[in-house]
Amino acid sequence: MPVLSRPLLVLLIGLAAFPGQAADLPRHVCLSKVEQRAAVHSHQAISLAQALKARTRARHGDLVRARLCREGDRLVYVLTLLGRSGKVITATVDAATGAPVSAR
Repeated sequence: MPVLSRPLLVLLIGLAAFPGQAADLPRHVCLSKVEQRAAVHSHQAISLAQALKARTRARHGDLVRARLCREGDRLVYVLTLLGRSGKVITATVDAATGAPVSAR
């Protein structure tokens, strides 16, 4: 019988205990800084500056955090913005085109 690491074992037990919650697991796998630079350099993703132009600052607020992540078979920028009202917004932008994917 294979030996499982403690974090993996805890995750599996949690999924078994709460099967309806599996859809709530993070769907993004974010890239390291080196992987991000390689993706932009190889034209798999536009630069963060170009992605931010797609999400105009005046409409959505101030950038708090930006991550380049894999979502299925594509790359997306996951942007955390602080709205003018003080509400935190998470926006997802297609990293290849700069087109908005979603905002929550």
